[in-house]
Amino acid sequence: MRVMSTVAEQLRQAREAKGLTVQQVAEITKIRTDHLIALEEGNFNLFPAPVYIRGFVRNYSALLKLDVPQVLACLDAELGATSKFAEPPPLGVNAHGVLDFIMLQLSRIDWRKTAIALGVVVVIVACFSALSALRRSRTSDPLHGLKPGVYHSTQSVAGDTLPLPAPGSQR
Repeated sequence: MRVMSTVAEQLRQAREAKGLTVQQVAEITKIRTDHLIALEEGNFNLFPAPVYIRGFVRNYSALLKLDVPQVLACLDAELGATSKFAEPPPLGVNAHGVLDFIMLQLSRIDWRKTAIALGVVVVIVACFSALSALRRSRTSDPLHGLKPGVYHSTQSVAGDTLPLPAPGSQR
């Protein structure tokens, strides 16, 4: 009975059989060379979470034309044997506050469109403000606020009476 090789050995052997270097694989898969080397060495502690390992192994296996589901099944068995990745991260419900909700909503905003819309609103408000100020200045009474005037004659006339119009001057 043949003992199944580790995922790391399968990847390394398949890469060498294809005649590819680690740098060539890195260029094709866009996976960093240090990550590829860690995968080929079975050094999974370099990765923060198993999701990265599974994704990298899936892409790497597909490039090398390996049986991806079989390689991933071997990977899951190997990760289950490690202390770091034996248990999946908790997916429990965390209490989210108002700030989390606000940040989520703000992250969904398309800021370019929002800036344009805000600019249009500012221009419209400025136009209406200028128009209403112009209307107020035209309809206001220019004599509003002045005290009533008292007539003072330049002639010295006794009393507070107005001079009589000259005879013959009719309106």
